[in-house]
Amino acid sequence: MRQVSLREFRTRGAKALAEVPRGETTLLVGQDGPAFFLVPVFGDVVKEDRELRRAMALASLREGWRLAEAAGGNLATQEEIEAEIGRIRSSPGGEEDGCA
Repeated sequence: MRQVSLREFRTRGAKALAEVPRGETTLLVGQDGPAFFLVPVFGDVVKEDRELRRAMALASLREGWRLAEAAGGNLATQEEIEAEIGRIRSSPGGEEDGCA
């Protein structure tokens, strides 16, 4: 993955990215460290947008988990989450109430 400074990207734009191989993700780096990813789009833009949103949601969840753990929170295991989902789905009106 190539890195391009935010300053260079602002001042030179396309020229700053010209050295990056086609299709390669680029990391824009500012004075405080990594700031943005530039991700190339190929083919089905809707599918790629969905995958990017999923990756962003996962990153957000991981950050939330990290913060909860640092604050002494008790995190549920995957098995506990699946059991809770099963309990709600099997309850009367569980799926009709938008819980599915």
